[in-house]
Amino acid sequence: MSDGDALYDVRERTGNPDHASVDEVVELVFERAQNPREDHQDAHFDAAMATAVDRYGTEPVRTVIRRVLVDHYPFRTATTDLEMRNIDGIRIGTTAGWFLEELNE
Repeated sequence: MSDGDALYDVRERTGNPDHASVDEVVELVFERAQNPREDHQDAHFDAAMATAVDRYGTEPVRTVIRRVLVDHYPFRTATTDLEMRNIDGIRIGTTAGWFLEELNE
């Protein structure tokens, strides 16, 4: 992968209208945080996001997702100046990546 290639197939990075936008990913994260799936193999992602949103609020979580998916921040660095634990940046970034992949399928 060259430096110019998008690391995530998010519309803001690729310019491809068929790719999900970062706003669609954020909406899905918040929807699943509010309404976690039961008996689903990825329900742990929903629970992790519910905890993150409860702990930090929606704007810091939204900021981390944008920084990871669009601005190419490493997960840990995406929490800079947000009064957020690095491990939560990893959880949010990982979940956002999974949900983006799901939206793009």
